[in-house]
Amino acid sequence: MDQHNKINYLEIPVKNLAQTKTFFSRAFGWDFTDYGPEYSCFNQAGIAGGFYLSPHSFELNRGSVLIVIYSDDLLESITGVEAAGGTITEPVFSFPGGRRFHFKDPNGNEFGVWSQ
Repeated sequence: MDQHNKINYLEIPVKNLAQTKTFFSRAFGWDFTDYGPEYSCFNQAGIAGGFYLSPHSFELNRGSVLIVIYSDDLLESITGVEAAGGTITEPVFSFPGGRRFHFKDPNGNEFGVWSQ
């Protein structure tokens, strides 16, 4: 639902669109709508957005925003991320409000996954 003055859409740079779609489909069950060979919208992700071809990646240590995905089961999510080709960069740790881990997708982009 579009709401005035609310964050509505994310665009994420990726080096390999096909590999990215395979990774997020396997790890998190997302599906995609392609808009040409260089852009694909993700679905079932909790927020609208898309992946676009770019030679760049993002990481926290370079000042990037952290995109965080919610999970009902962190261990299941870790297994899914690793089985799909991601790399755990921060093992599960506690923070006020829950627990989370960080990972890099096959493009080198860093994400978090959290649970209560």
